[in-house]
Amino acid sequence: MAEAARPPRTADEVLDWLEQGKLSPAEAFEHFCTLDRDRRAAGLRPAAREMTREAADAEEARKLRLRQAMEELDALIGLEPVKELVREVQAFVEIQQRRSKARLATEPLALHMIFKGNPGTGKTTVARIFGKMFEAMGVLPRGHLVECERADLVGEYIGHTAQKTREQIRQALGGILFIDEAYSLARGGEKDFGKEAIDTLVKAMEDKKDQLVLILAGYRREMELFLQTNPGLRSRFPIHIDFPDYTTSQLLRIADLMLSRREYRLTDGARRRLRDILEQKVRAQDPNLGNARMVRNIIERAIRRQAVRLVRRAHVTREDLVLITEADIEEVPGAR
Repeated sequence: MAEAARPPRTADEVLDWLEQGKLSPAEAFEHFCTLDRDRRAAGLRPAAREMTREAADAEEARKLRLRQAMEELDALIGLEPVKELVREVQAFVEIQQRRSKARLATEPLALHMIFKGNPGTGKTTVARIFGKMFEAMGVLPRGHLVECERADLVGEYIGHTAQKTREQIRQALGGILFIDEAYSLARGGEKDFGKEAIDTLVKAMEDKKDQLVLILAGYRREMELFLQTNPGLRSRFPIHIDFPDYTTSQLLRIADLMLSRREYRLTDGARRRLRDILEQKVRAQDPNLGNARMVRNIIERAIRRQAVRLVRRAHVTREDLVLITEADIEEVPGAR
């Protein structure tokens, strides 16, 4: 058959050339296939461009969420050793993801953690930041935080504990399950239902490892004893973070931040009075008192005392409404 000087540009042209004898049936078929592939490719190009834009937008949004989580971490007062460890975990996860893309051997992303420290030292806040960070990095689908304690996990009869624990796990899937005072699960010995909760949690750590990060939290000494009584747990929690107590100056900065957010501020006398109370608590080394929760209780009490002081006045200025005076600052008995 005679060959055309150029390939046919349309299906009609292929048919015309076939009728005119310029193409054999086999050649016509090949041209039909080529034209069909070109048509499909042309139809897909806008969609492909759209997909590329969507992917780029999603990547930018992911980076923004990660940056916001790290900025939230940096904004926390004190906790420098904790911040350093959080950055180590973030860097480890990112490098393992890069190694996976490069088809290099990777370490397993076992991210279950032990948080040790006194109440009010930022453990729950940091756990929430981890959730946001892991979601932004694609480690967890949702990154939400579910908080619970012994009463939420341990039932009253055989089988009830596993049911309650599985329900907490179900709610936490895609995010972080944070168990405060986790050592209480082992306080009753072998016959206590807390052991059943631990066994259920350990099973979930294996079965749901791509959908769940488990964080056990509590006092340092109690958490160490807990891990000693259950040696198999320590190896399942590769990340241990120790939360230091706040110093007096850090507690004062926390108080200023709490007041600023509520649009209050301390007089010089109130600041001296608050510092004296905080120094006394820090020196006493009471694990229940030297923390941000205690500061919040003192500040909230001061705001209420200021309200009582001002409410009976006939004339109150804007400055009066803002200032917390020495008379408003009072130690809160048993503040925790």
